[in-house]
Amino acid sequence: MTKSTTTHPSPPVVFEDEFIAGLTDLFENKIVFNKVLGLKLTLLSPERVRARIDMRHELVGHYSYNRVHGGVVSAALDALAGLAVMAAIGARHMDETPAQRLHRFAKLGTIDLRVDYLRPAIGAYFELQAEVLRLGSRVASTRMEFFGADGKLLSTGAGAYIVS
Repeated sequence: MTKSTTTHPSPPVVFEDEFIAGLTDLFENKIVFNKVLGLKLTLLSPERVRARIDMRHELVGHYSYNRVHGGVVSAALDALAGLAVMAAIGARHMDETPAQRLHRFAKLGTIDLRVDYLRPAIGAYFELQAEVLRLGSRVASTRMEFFGADGKLLSTGAGAYIVS
């Protein structure tokens, strides 16, 4: 006779309002370059983060087409992937207070970033999302996507981040 074992899934991680407010303030206000880009969070969860950028004249890379500069796309994807790593780290350390978890992000930095530009970024606004594929003790791997207002995929990215 074999013994049957039942594994019970862990309850989903739910971030406290204090942690969400702290990460949002860090991302949208304290990292000043994100403010210059106009990044605004629309979703913050342990599994995925999303943001939006409204088109502005300052973001134009090609004046004839009113196309977003490729550097804006790559910087926004990089920033959002970093936030996804922060969220994943925050979810891993739920035994700590929100303030302790927010303090963990001082050492976070980009190791490698790859962006594939699939279509010109032309539109009234853009939506981005990022997720962590693997969170190790020293390095995190991410995947990112940059969409037009019509939902078309304009760019993809992959990044590696130092977490310790």
